[in-house]
Amino acid sequence: MAVIFLVAISSALAQEARGTTPVDHWGEGGPSVEAARVVVRSAAEWLASGVDSWFGNKSFSEGGKVSDGQIGLNLYSRQGQGMDTPVRFNARFRLPNLETRTYLFTGHDNWNGLITDKPAAFATKQQMLQPDNAADQAFFAGIGRFAGESTDMRIGFKGGLTPFAQVRYRRQWLPTTDDQFEFGEAFFLTRADHLGSSTTMSYQHQFSPTLVARWLNAVTVTQVDPNVEWSGSLGAYWSMGQQRLLSLEILASSKQNTGVALTDHGVQVRWEQPVDHDRLTGEFIVGHFWPQSVDANARSTAWAFGAGLKMSF
Repeated sequence: MAVIFLVAISSALAQEARGTTPVDHWGEGGPSVEAARVVVRSAAEWLASGVDSWFGNKSFSEGGKVSDGQIGLNLYSRQGQGMDTPVRFNARFRLPNLETRTYLFTGHDNWNGLITDKPAAFATKQQMLQPDNAADQAFFAGIGRFAGESTDMRIGFKGGLTPFAQVRYRRQWLPTTDDQFEFGEAFFLTRADHLGSSTTMSYQHQFSPTLVARWLNAVTVTQVDPNVEWSGSLGAYWSMGQQRLLSLEILASSKQNTGVALTDHGVQVRWEQPVDHDRLTGEFIVGHFWPQSVDANARSTAWAFGAGLKMSF
């Protein structure tokens, strides 16, 4: 899938180099990206159909569905820490031979973010604060079941036969038309962490149809490491129309018993826009951070840069 994605990107870039746009040569550039989406979605449906056949004789066309499908290629670089180029893939399957409240999920993503069930908005922020290494990325697959409108339970495996289990709760409140609160709680069990929990809270206020402010917080603790970890961000987001978004965010993270109030903090600017209509979305990020340590003389500053493309299917 990553190869297909890269071919589509190369085609789009080559087209741009010739001084044309996707709109000018829809018949030339559009099909290459659309073909990539079709192939990736077909592969996901083929996988879902094969797994569904294990549970009964219904055809996948009788209610089968692939949702939340996304594949992305990113590049993150932070001064003094090298470069990180994760490829992410996520999808959820509704299988006709399973009950309505049961679903399958699979992907390749940041392992810590998957287990702690942090909001997707934290993925990029955490990358800029502390880029992943290869060990943080893993393939995973599992089965989930909704126990209510706000609660679901999941069991699965990552990187082969390493099991994990989760119970997740998420609730949203809309006290006014311009304000939104969200609370999430995830309890998880893994071989490495034993029992752990992650709490997320967010508040969003809409100042105008094009300007939104958001405050995000996430707190995680495990049996193996009882020192509480906290991550937070405060940001403003401007919609420029045509799915273009500019954001300015203040980021921070801390951990108990490290000897410093904050382990890292900084600011980042992010720009997102479609690359080929709504088929591909590109982003560019630049940030400046102040990592902290007990020794004040060892403290420094670091620039960070990021770029990426993602394709929904």
